[in-house]
Amino acid sequence: MVFVRKKKILIVGTGALATLFAARFSSAGLQVTMLGSWKHALDALNTKGARLLLPDGSWLVSPVLATNDPADCLDSDLAVVLVKAWQTQRSVRQLAACLPADCLVVTLQNGLGNHQILAESLGSQRVVLGVTTTGATLLEPGIARLGGEGLVSLGFHPRHAEITGYFQQASISCEVVADTQSLIWSKLVVSAAINPLTALLRIPNGELLNRPMVRDVMSALIRETVNVASAQGIKLAYDDPWSVVEQVVRATASNHSSMFQDIQRGAPTEIDAICGEIVQIGEASGVQVPVNTLMWQLIHSMPPG
Repeated sequence: MVFVRKKKILIVGTGALATLFAARFSSAGLQVTMLGSWKHALDALNTKGARLLLPDGSWLVSPVLATNDPADCLDSDLAVVLVKAWQTQRSVRQLAACLPADCLVVTLQNGLGNHQILAESLGSQRVVLGVTTTGATLLEPGIARLGGEGLVSLGFHPRHAEITGYFQQASISCEVVADTQSLIWSKLVVSAAINPLTALLRIPNGELLNRPMVRDVMSALIRETVNVASAQGIKLAYDDPWSVVEQVVRATASNHSSMFQDIQRGAPTEIDAICGEIVQIGEASGVQVPVNTLMWQLIHSMPPG
């Protein structure tokens, strides 16, 4: 009998999306390790597995190894980075210490700058830029609720068939696109329109569409971000940004955005990597971004909890 080693997936992070992807990969027969620093989550994941509450009320419960030690993450075949943008610098040092030379790294993080940080340290040929529209809410450490099925979009890589194969094995819809800048800015438009407003108003995504004045602010955020992208010569992956944002909101209606969840937990948010980056690039390009500026300032001014 020939022994075939299980493929090993490293999930960097222990939050909502990290728990969701870990549960999906593990349930598909892949060996999953989660690298994080949140002790409560590490303990819960090791004791009870990655637990995902599905929309029909059923549960997906899958075993994982959760650790804060990069030495436990050797021999990974693929690493998926799902930490917050402000945690990327720490994570890249851990990955550099444990990943084999042929292990690819996919970043599905929010905001700008993450891919550059990872590529500068690990090598651009090893890091794949991606985005996902999948929504998840962290109910408690190790437990996530699926807020809406989404799509993983990845920039082209010579080994893209291998990468997409892992996601497809886990029943995660995955596509490859040629223009990575279009990819990241197309997601940024959505993040800027949804995340800060849900955090400020402390409402689930779907409630955004029920408030006419909030819709007006969303529209302004979308318009500003599209204008900044256009000033950079970036063509978005869609022609009607509002329709795309509305589609994502409806698909994740019950979900609490990651920024809302951060505010609830008293954790740092990704506002600098979203609205903050839009403001800085916009100002450097001569594009007016007053609403993104206001969101940036207000999120930084919010009390936690």
